[in-house]
Amino acid sequence: MTTAELVQQIKQKKSFLCIGLDADLDKIPEHLLQEEDPIFAFNKAIIDATHKFAVAYKPNTAFYEAYGVKGWLALEKTIRYINEQYPDVFTIADAKRGDIGNTSSRYAKAFFEDLGFDSVTVAPYMGKDSVEPFLAFPNKHTILLALTSNQGALDFQTQTLVNNEELYHKVLKTAVNWKNSQNLMFVVGATKASSFKTIRELVPNHFLLVPGVGAQGGNLKEVCEYGLNNQVGLLVNSSRGIIYASRQTDFAEAAKNKAFELQQQMKVYVDQLLS
Repeated sequence: MTTAELVQQIKQKKSFLCIGLDADLDKIPEHLLQEEDPIFAFNKAIIDATHKFAVAYKPNTAFYEAYGVKGWLALEKTIRYINEQYPDVFTIADAKRGDIGNTSSRYAKAFFEDLGFDSVTVAPYMGKDSVEPFLAFPNKHTILLALTSNQGALDFQTQTLVNNEELYHKVLKTAVNWKNSQNLMFVVGATKASSFKTIRELVPNHFLLVPGVGAQGGNLKEVCEYGLNNQVGLLVNSSRGIIYASRQTDFAEAAKNKAFELQQQMKVYVDQLLS
């Protein structure tokens, strides 16, 4: 999916909601455990209930890899279902890959060609030759970790360099000069809302994937105040707050209601940009 196609979907749905499909057999409704593939059954119901309000879905691959071959098959079925039934939806493999060039090329091939994701999250620590193999795929996006929402982000990402520049600033400024950097997006945690103004000065035109709204305490209003650009430029993710809104047989309807609530909040900002 191209960036222009993603922007068009945001405008049509008046939403920049991304839903994290972090399926956990210990948390999904018990009645689904009787299904042949409980994880896929759960994901399918969530997707069918929420696709009108979401422009993106983001499976975190750890929740699938943890179940071995069965989990990976559930991931394959999930992304295939989205691509076939809702091809207008942007898909994100939250895999946080990144390795030397030849290895990164194989990771990229696995997620972009074999599984058919539109994008994948990548760690920048090993530098340009670990990221550019992902960027080489046309109409695919590489979502680089910039400023994450976890507590440990302070260990490295905000450390001050010799020129009084924080490390994540250096990551942003360096990455936009890599080959095919127009295919870059960046992860910025919602709990770091105070940093969005500076981030937008450094990367005014790139999309930001923003986890941490909802269960992790991020505030949508603050994110939008400083993070929006003239193309919206945000994908705000909610996982647990939507997919585990209920653990009963009404779980899909509950997820739909939570997704609708967030979409209605986002609609206000999209309408303001389009007016």
